Amino acid sequence: MRMIGLKEIRRQKGYSQLKVAMDLNMTREAISYYENGKRNPDLATLLILSKYFGRSIDYLITGKNYGE
Repeated sequence: MRMIGLKEIRRQKGYSQLKVAMDLNMTREAISYYENGKRNPDLATLLILSKYFGRSIDYLITGKNYGE
């Protein structure tokens, strides 16, 4: 599952994968894998990413808010 919204919001904020990874104590590769669908984050990671970016989990996955 590619996380379209994760890549989109990260770029909108001007954050590199490395910045996000360092802020959240993850590897840059993990962020890349999530964005490109090579790995799926667990629920705890989805919640961390959601809080960090201030967006819903739905948005991080699809690039759209629930119901759009």
